[in-house]
Amino acid sequence: MAVPPTYVDLGKSARDVFTKGYGFGLIKLDLKTKSENGLEFTSTGSANTETSKVAGSLETKYKWSEHGLTFTEKWNTDNTLGTEITLEDQLAKGLKLTFDSSFSPNTGKKSGKIKTGYKCDHINLGCDVNYDINGTAIHGAAVVGYEGWLAGYQMTFEAGRNRITQSNFAVGYKTDEFQLHTNVNDGTEFGGSIYQKVNDQLETAVNLAWTAGNSNTRFGIAAKYQIDPDASFSAKVNNSSLVGLGYTQTLKPGIKLTLSALLDGKNINAGGHKLGLGLEFQA
Repeated sequence: MAVPPTYVDLGKSARDVFTKGYGFGLIKLDLKTKSENGLEFTSTGSANTETSKVAGSLETKYKWSEHGLTFTEKWNTDNTLGTEITLEDQLAKGLKLTFDSSFSPNTGKKSGKIKTGYKCDHINLGCDVNYDINGTAIHGAAVVGYEGWLAGYQMTFEAGRNRITQSNFAVGYKTDEFQLHTNVNDGTEFGGSIYQKVNDQLETAVNLAWTAGNSNTRFGIAAKYQIDPDASFSAKVNNSSLVGLGYTQTLKPGIKLTLSALLDGKNINAGGHKLGLGLEFQA
């Protein structure tokens, strides 16, 4: 193994099987374009079919590759403005520095983050410092890997309270076709997932979670089948008998359609099921 993933990406392959290709209760439109000078535009709009709430966002990104710089500007319909500047592999190979700020003109709320990350063979480290009206918080994470085995730790220290408010551990094993992930959050939340790439067309995943002091275990299984290069079908079910179905079709290069449905297996005839529609344009 060369460089292990970041802490938040541990178990990502299994999560992707459970989350990608679905958009329950939403009508969503994504548009991605890239100009000749490398400027990238991403705009997203969605409407919630239950609440009729409409949300949108706009993001522009420019990469100055020869200097390892990336500039990102963000805006959303909550009228929050964000600016992000990233410097990578310049001060040292594997070192990434990010300066992130946000401002809401309506409320006057401001926040800022300084993110640092360093990665090399067998090690991936991260440390973020957040500044906002609630005070200063320091988030740290470390992942080490050796011959497929992974171990990670994540913590949050709140300076105003002078105490560690989050302490998470994770252990896993990863190969190209199989991944095992287990985690303990704050000593009370336990979870695990298994990812298996059966073949080039079929991916499967299992996850489970439980809370200390609670006998209820949350359990789910999911699969994604690549029908052909332009179409895929996804399905998942959990122990609450909620069944999710998703179908993704590339209509033509740069245009992708996603249809999804969430069915309550315990109340098939009662209604209340959720449907989703997504369109993605990329040029």
